[in-house]
Amino acid sequence: MKWLYTICACVIVIAVCSMFISAANKTPIPTPLNFTVPAGWPQPVYDFKQNPLTKEGFELGRKLFYDGRLSRDGNFSCASCHQQFAAFATYDHNLSHGINNSFTRRNSPGLFNLAWQKEFMWDGGINHLDLQPLAPMTDTLEMGETIDNILTKLRADTAYKRMFAGAFGSADITTQRVTKALSQFMLMLVSANSKFDRVMRGEDSFDLPEKLGYAIFQKKCQACHTPPLFTDYSYRNTGITTDMYLNDVGRMKITRNPADSLKFKVPSLRNVQLTFPYGHDGRFYYLQDVLDHYRKAVVNSPSVDPLVRNNMPLSNFETGQLKAFMYTLTDSVFISDVRFAPPGYENRAPKAPAEHEHQYKY
Repeated sequence: MKWLYTICACVIVIAVCSMFISAANKTPIPTPLNFTVPAGWPQPVYDFKQNPLTKEGFELGRKLFYDGRLSRDGNFSCASCHQQFAAFATYDHNLSHGINNSFTRRNSPGLFNLAWQKEFMWDGGINHLDLQPLAPMTDTLEMGETIDNILTKLRADTAYKRMFAGAFGSADITTQRVTKALSQFMLMLVSANSKFDRVMRGEDSFDLPEKLGYAIFQKKCQACHTPPLFTDYSYRNTGITTDMYLNDVGRMKITRNPADSLKFKVPSLRNVQLTFPYGHDGRFYYLQDVLDHYRKAVVNSPSVDPLVRNNMPLSNFETGQLKAFMYTLTDSVFISDVRFAPPGYENRAPKAPAEHEHQYKY
């Protein structure tokens, strides 16, 4: 009988070993992550079929977004220029900071509602979200790294190997997988829960200045800053002058068409209270400065937009009510959402800086 027990024991050992080998060889199945389109919003333009959202992909993208190793000196992550408490823009700086104490060439816009955006950068020079991170990573004034070096650093990290395997089915770390993971994180940055949104859903109501401001906004601003995204993603010359140092000609740099001179993408007004200073080069520190430009400082040129040519008629009263309305576009839920905070963040979201008090003086 001993030989029978021995055979049975061997069979059991072989079966158990086979189970472990099978489990080890089994390809991990990522957990699908739902993307919710807010009620009344248009359908996103991003093709999710080419990059399905998963919990593992999102977490990998979040880790990459906050990892300084994507830069040459290890000090600058994507989050260095895109801070959550500022709606993922750069707080209080006209030009973002990069490696070697350098200044970048433009003001970092807020990162939210990117699933509805076809082109990226102020001049639309990048036409796909999956490609966008490559520009700051390799720019000599921003993160200043090479893609090969980034991949080498990530491949040397066993934690990243596990995360890439969980997100994509194998531990292979490639440029495409890095950018797709970053896209999965950024696609989930949806800002749709401001006071304006609550009013539209019938959950809140405007006070009198906000109500008056909304009426003025619909009449004088909505053509370019179209709800619910509060931008039409067009490129327009708003009557600004060329900065003598940066000499940024905007969209014309991409198209080589003089008719596009000084045309920049219309920014979303969502979270505008948090994303100062304003403009592609941050030349307008206060929201009042922007409104003053439109009503008395527009510089006419062949490419200036007809909607602002010869200035816009705005009284002091109207600018005050407009600001009251635009403050309703601040999404406090979005800027405190722990899902978008650095990995391992366990306590409450970081407290936003003191209110930009001068904007309230109207």
